[in-house]
Amino acid sequence: MKIIQLIFLVLLIPGLSSCAQIMGPGGTLSASDRSNEVAEANLNLGVAYMQRGDYEKALDKLNKALAADTRHTPTYNALGLLYQKLGKPEQAEQYFKQALSINQNDAHTLNNYGQFLCDEGRYDQAQEAFLKAASNPLYEVPEIPITNAGTCALENNQPDMAEQHFRNALDKNPKVPVALIQMSQLSYDQGNYLSARGYLQRYLEVAKHTAHSLWLGIQIEQNLGDKNTLSSYALLLKNNFPNSREAGLLLESGFK
Repeated sequence: MKIIQLIFLVLLIPGLSSCAQIMGPGGTLSASDRSNEVAEANLNLGVAYMQRGDYEKALDKLNKALAADTRHTPTYNALGLLYQKLGKPEQAEQYFKQALSINQNDAHTLNNYGQFLCDEGRYDQAQEAFLKAASNPLYEVPEIPITNAGTCALENNQPDMAEQHFRNALDKNPKVPVALIQMSQLSYDQGNYLSARGYLQRYLEVAKHTAHSLWLGIQIEQNLGDKNTLSSYALLLKNNFPNSREAGLLLESGFK
């Protein structure tokens, strides 16, 4: 199950960025403003490289961002994510903690630190980080860390807690794909097949089918006796995800 990562990016839009700059005496940028601008530019480049999987260039840009502004919370957050991807948990945690030492309520860092803690099996600490992120009244998307708290609870074999988190996330935003598909799966596991179908239909209004969602749909419709929809899902699974684990399960099951 995938936890939603979030990096706060300060994007510099060509032709518009100067409108947001704070000018120093005489209409020039102050030294601190220039440092912040350099940090943000390198941060954005570093994150772009990280998203493309070019970790060496990402590290170079993020280090330059940090050199320009040693108290730039988003840079420490991004470095934490990068070192997590590099399989270096000690360094990753060091950077997450440094970000939070500058701003202990930074929701973006708390969300990513929560993911790190969950990946490390430190589930109680992960829940604390996710929920602290969600409690920040200035955070515009609290449903993200709440959904992540639910996914982490599932990884810790706590389905009741997970369901509570997913319902809370959907109360805040009824179109969170991860929360919807997980509620469909939980409903199916509980034998609530109509509810499972409803959540799956809501999921398909905001996201595309995956091998998992199709296999889940097949099982739901098998229990509800809708052979036409079952056959439609089975055909999509075989055609679109022929090499998936779910396609193998379909073949073994004998569903047509």
